[in-house]
Amino acid sequence: MSTKVTIGRAALFFALWLMIAGYQPADLPIGLAAAALATWASLRLLPPSTLRLRLWSLASFGLHFFGQSVSAGVEVAWLALRPSMPLRPGFVAWRPRLQSASARNAFCAVSSLLPGTLPAGSDDDGVLLVHCLDVDQPVADNLTAEEVLFGRMIGHD
Repeated sequence: MSTKVTIGRAALFFALWLMIAGYQPADLPIGLAAAALATWASLRLLPPSTLRLRLWSLASFGLHFFGQSVSAGVEVAWLALRPSMPLRPGFVAWRPRLQSASARNAFCAVSSLLPGTLPAGSDDDGVLLVHCLDVDQPVADNLTAEEVLFGRMIGHD
């Protein structure tokens, strides 16, 4: 196992402990033990991968995602407040291009945060079913564009 990954995960788990439990000196030994156990479990359950997070792409994706979230949230709110609500909810079939199962799962988790769409499962061929508020919108094209940005961010382009 990579020492860098182990130290990084341990630091993240310890920081999480500090955020939850506080910074009392008496609690630090328990926090260190909890971080060590969490690190051990995470390395056993999710071994290190070849993920190369690109910081510039991460920042770009974060800004893009924030803008998309605000825009979609306003659109969903507007549709919900309109009396006529011209919606055609339903499912759209979309095939992800990310090769890694963990990368696809991470992308689904991120895309589920965008208002108006929700990945709802996949079939045996890997086609993802996405629930959306309006099937007349270019949902599949939008997901493909988001996937390209996400793939660039994690080094899968």
